Amino acid sequence: MNGGERVAEVLKRHGVEFVFTLIGGHISPILVSAKKAGIRVIDVRHEVNAVFAADAVSRMTGIPGVAAVTAGPGVTNTITAIKNAQLAQSPLILLGGATATILRGRGSLQDIDQMSLIQPHVKWAARPDRLRDVVPALERAFAIAQEGVPGPVFVEIAVDLLYDESTVREWTAAKTDKPNKTPMEKVQSAYIQAHLKSTFALSGSPRFADPPAAAPRTPGGSELKKAAAMLREAKRPLMVLGSQAMLRPARVAELVTAVERMGVPVYLSGAARGLLGADHPLQRRHQRRKALKEADVVVLAGVPADFRLDYGSHINRCKVIGLNLSEEDLSKNRKPDLGILADPHTTLVALGSLVQRGGSLGEWLAALDRREAEREAEIDKMALDRTQYSNPLEVCRTVEAHLIKDSVMVGDGGDFVATASYVVKPRGPLGWLDPGVFGTLGVGAGFALGAKLVRPDADVWLLWGDGAAGFSIIELDTFARHGLSVIAVVGNDAGWTQIERDQVTILGDDVACRLTHMDYHVVAEACGGEGFLVTRPEDLADTFERARAASRKGKPVLINALIGKSDFRKGSISM
Repeated sequence: MNGGERVAEVLKRHGVEFVFTLIGGHISPILVSAKKAGIRVIDVRHEVNAVFAADAVSRMTGIPGVAAVTAGPGVTNTITAIKNAQLAQSPLILLGGATATILRGRGSLQDIDQMSLIQPHVKWAARPDRLRDVVPALERAFAIAQEGVPGPVFVEIAVDLLYDESTVREWTAAKTDKPNKTPMEKVQSAYIQAHLKSTFALSGSPRFADPPAAAPRTPGGSELKKAAAMLREAKRPLMVLGSQAMLRPARVAELVTAVERMGVPVYLSGAARGLLGADHPLQRRHQRRKALKEADVVVLAGVPADFRLDYGSHINRCKVIGLNLSEEDLSKNRKPDLGILADPHTTLVALGSLVQRGGSLGEWLAALDRREAEREAEIDKMALDRTQYSNPLEVCRTVEAHLIKDSVMVGDGGDFVATASYVVKPRGPLGWLDPGVFGTLGVGAGFALGAKLVRPDADVWLLWGDGAAGFSIIELDTFARHGLSVIAVVGNDAGWTQIERDQVTILGDDVACRLTHMDYHVVAEACGGEGFLVTRPEDLADTFERARAASRKGKPVLINALIGKSDFRKGSISM
């Protein structure tokens, strides 16, 4: 087996169904071998989107997604997505091509120090020097990506480790087999032959290890008893579940059962949004800050006290039970009264068998319900505000009205997507994908690509701000070529509105904040999809219905929804 075939075999054994890539000569054997092994190769238009797609697959399946990119600029183009995955704690594998081992540092095409560049942004990085080291490096990469705090890993594989040994020897023979060699050429030839011998030594029949079962870090019995006692005694308990609670997608049903048994009201964030469906009686969606300040015991499950909790100020009046795999995140800005360094999913499931509050929290739940109703009434009122074009809230409500049970939503944008988060209700577990704590614009197309491949029968809605759409709208071509009927909605207000709100108010200038009402729907058509323009609120429902019907034919669609200005999120910038 050549190196490409060995890579494909490791991927197959680890349950990998897709490899995301942008073609390059350094990695061709990986892609050809993956295809032969039955792994679907999805080629994108920018390497960053290959990694975003791999990230989405990781989040939705629990199996590390895989991206393969060529050397040099292929690797550097992935850095933003790799950093996003690191901060979001997503396990994925990035395979990077590289120049031949014997040519490192000699000015070869696209040869740079990739290891130094990428090591700060991954859990682990490896660069095997011999063919026999490729399989062990990849197998270790899969293990490291998933153990402890999950995250991305990088494996650089030189081009001479991927092709057949005979092919590599033919290449070198063309350079070294010369008549009448000079003494220096003889020395060089001998060195090259020695290098080849070392490169391919002991590499005849590779050994593949079965992937070990990843054992989650479990809480101690005394810790569970203390946490259970705190929750049973609380008068106003509250839980906040984040992405880290969703690291075991195949076992999500037991997590839902545990939350329901505890009977404690819950706020969901990140990948946990949608865990309880659209209208679960325990889920709260509005006024989280006020609720946290009134609670007496708060469970933070996979959620650090970062800027999203105002660096801990939201929870400085209550007792905190922290559940986290990361020791740093567990005590960030606010040391918990009880910190449990363990898998949040496993810990919550265990707590579900120890805590059943039943109907004992009626007064607390009623108080939260009143606040929810008040906020919904405010949104209702603001949705009636007339603007030029459609009100952003009206567009988001139209999206909400067209979601079916198996819908998946991808959020990529600032003001428009944040508005949607108040209105649109994910229909089920793993039904919402957003960048996470890094707040990265540009995740949309890659995330939607991964989501549609994992759940091909689901409606995958890509909610784009018009600024964010510019990062990856060309991937509509990828959707069309691979027959992926993603439904994209662009909230088009011709500006970077999230920034403009405060910049104009504080600095009195909208410099660099203005865009145009670009014809994004025409771009969709040029990429092989179908585009729809809607400028009036009275046309929203019909346009969305036609767009969804068009997507059923297997083509991607894009709704270019022109929206007016709204004060709904005035003063909401986060820094």
